[in-house]
Amino acid sequence: MGLLNLLPRLRGCLRRGRSAGDDADASGDDAGQPSGLFFDLQTLQAATNFFSESNKLGHGGFGPVYKGLLGNGEQVAIKKLSITSRQGTSEFTNEVKLLLQIQHRNLVMLFGCCVQGPEKMLVYEYLPNKSLDYILFDKRRSSILNWKQRFQIIVGVIRGLLYLHEEAPVRIIHRDIKASNILLDDKLNPKISDFGLARLFPGDDTHLNTFKISGTHGYMAPEYAMHGYLSVKSDVFSFGILVLEIVSGRKASQRELGADKSDILTYAWSLFQSGKQLELVDETLVTCNSSEALMCIQLALLCCQAVVADRPDMNTIHLMMLNDSFTLPMPGKPGLQGRGGRWTTSSTSPSTTKASSNLTFDTEPSTATSIQEFSRNSISCSSIDEGR
Repeated sequence: MGLLNLLPRLRGCLRRGRSAGDDADASGDDAGQPSGLFFDLQTLQAATNFFSESNKLGHGGFGPVYKGLLGNGEQVAIKKLSITSRQGTSEFTNEVKLLLQIQHRNLVMLFGCCVQGPEKMLVYEYLPNKSLDYILFDKRRSSILNWKQRFQIIVGVIRGLLYLHEEAPVRIIHRDIKASNILLDDKLNPKISDFGLARLFPGDDTHLNTFKISGTHGYMAPEYAMHGYLSVKSDVFSFGILVLEIVSGRKASQRELGADKSDILTYAWSLFQSGKQLELVDETLVTCNSSEALMCIQLALLCCQAVVADRPDMNTIHLMMLNDSFTLPMPGKPGLQGRGGRWTTSSTSPSTTKASSNLTFDTEPSTATSIQEFSRNSISCSSIDEGR
């Protein structure tokens, strides 16, 4: 469905979604307040001082993002689609379609859009603490993320993904879960953003094979990066990498750390096998709940297992995180191949293929996975002090 054909539906959906306490009416009489869903270009130019560099919040895969101040005093974030983007129009349309259908406290809220000449923009709620990577990977800022806040960010992302996978009107796979796509509000609550690459799964469909591989290296599930096998477990894998980043305070890949530590998943798996997984915890944390940290690391490794069927779904992950008595199984070998560098796609059916890298696409859980299990309450370790 083209964007122009979608506009009447967008207008109706937004008006139905307005809260009773919204001061602006649909006629747009308030200065700077658009009519319904649609913002005119002049309004957004005025709101951003003609998209000045001083108002620029960042630059994503589809164009820059600016902070704007509307005439009614409301702050917004405006994603401006790059005019030179080859595939931008379809991603723009995709994002508008998706955000019309979904609403959750852990998903970024769409206020409207602008389609005027070559200009295409999305107008979102403004989140003052920017993105998770902006804080997490900067040692000058990361001190504001104590362990409790990091744990709550993980839980919030789980709830957002659970909604997308299980509770939304249609199943949605995000395809680009990463730290820069997790925005933080004034209370550091996380909101998943950037749905330009997301895929809808209508009906009971759970996976598909595709030649068009889109996402971020380091976060991409191997079966998707190498063979185009896309499912909800692709998001689960990316989420696992994100959890390791939140626990460690480091990026998924950092070559300057040396061969043994450069890839966070390889390093985390090595530490887990030797019983030293708490060495992964960000050393800048003043305090850390050892049991929760161990549980998060193990959960992340479960999410990143090579065997797709062995990875838990988001509903199970939610139960694991919030139920103290839930038993966590021991994770199997992680999927390390194809996550970074160069990769190729294949049209061979992934349900029956074993790649040359020993990456398996079995639809049944692996029998090689350890049967050792323990509950969250039973996790203990003496190598880290609670008051560190």
